Amino acid sequence: MADFKRIGLVGRPDHSGVVDSLTRLLAFLGEQDVSIVLDDVTAGLIKNPGVIECKREELSKHCDLVIVVGGDGSMLNVAKYVASDRVPVIGINRGNLGFLTDVLPDEIEAKIAEVLAGDYSIEERFLLDVVVHSDGKESALGSALNDVVLHPGKAAQMIEFELFVDDKFVYSQESDGLIVATPTGSTAYALSAGGPIMHPSLNAVVLVPMYPHSLTSRPIMIDGDSEIRLVVAAKESLQPQLSCDGEVRYTASAGDELLVTKKAVPLQLIHPPKYSFYQACHSKLGWGSRLTKSGA
Repeated sequence: MADFKRIGLVGRPDHSGVVDSLTRLLAFLGEQDVSIVLDDVTAGLIKNPGVIECKREELSKHCDLVIVVGGDGSMLNVAKYVASDRVPVIGINRGNLGFLTDVLPDEIEAKIAEVLAGDYSIEERFLLDVVVHSDGKESALGSALNDVVLHPGKAAQMIEFELFVDDKFVYSQESDGLIVATPTGSTAYALSAGGPIMHPSLNAVVLVPMYPHSLTSRPIMIDGDSEIRLVVAAKESLQPQLSCDGEVRYTASAGDELLVTKKAVPLQLIHPPKYSFYQACHSKLGWGSRLTKSGA
């Protein structure tokens, strides 16, 4: 039996379907022997929820399970708040692809009942931490479940940087930037930039150049425990930005060093029974169906 007694609900704002699913969840969980917690943003979506409320960044202090209603973006937002405290998450898909939110809206009661009964699988997904060394000071910039991206920002121009892996020089590059993606992020921005699909169990990171000014610059997969260092070119006219899961966290200056490493504590991602990463790829990416039956 699972021991989930304090359940947090997080919903994506400005989506009518999210409110419908949250209402169903509140009704279903209200009949279970659990307490319910809403973050302050989600509480604003529901009229008179009559449950505990807290700040989103404080969810892990009040919950032993978080249910995210939305798309992968909603899951990415929650992950950075709960991963360090090992609070598991499960997603109700109200987005588009939904690689991280794999419970369908019409399955809410059945699938969540299975999870509460202890019938589920749990998968660890590692995150990336980023710090910057600038003017002799070190500052933490944030964490990312999908990817860390160095890009030009608003200006449509190439940027220049040097790449080091475990203090070994890899290359200097002039391009639109670089995507540093986890296996989780390999099916997101990195995929659209020509990167490979990576199985979530891999301890690896992929480095995907964005429109490099070289025909021989290709994605590189490296060990997940590597330290990645990006050194911004010494050109005052260039001020590239660094994003974590699509959120701009820093505008770099000439000579800044950006260090990307694996976060010490992974996200605990819960899946309902019979989850398959390959089946997710079939349904989300339109892969072909089987031509033969098992044993044929």
